Amino acid sequence: MSKYAPLWKYLKDNDRDMYKLSFDEIKSILGFDIDHSFLTYKKEAVDYGYEVGKISMKDKSVIFNKVF
Repeated sequence: MSKYAPLWKYLKDNDRDMYKLSFDEIKSILGFDIDHSFLTYKKEAVDYGYEVGKISMKDKSVIFNKVF
């Protein structure tokens, strides 16, 4: 199981069309800060019905979009 599985499960369980989560909100869900490995693992989100949209270093946020 991926270390990001709790984040993917959170997205799937709450079932919204779009999320904009701050890095702090993601840390709260995961229990750790996201790091560069997130870029590798982000493709797993599709298995849970989401894709990673924009990752903003300026806003310190990530947008997730539901895959229809």
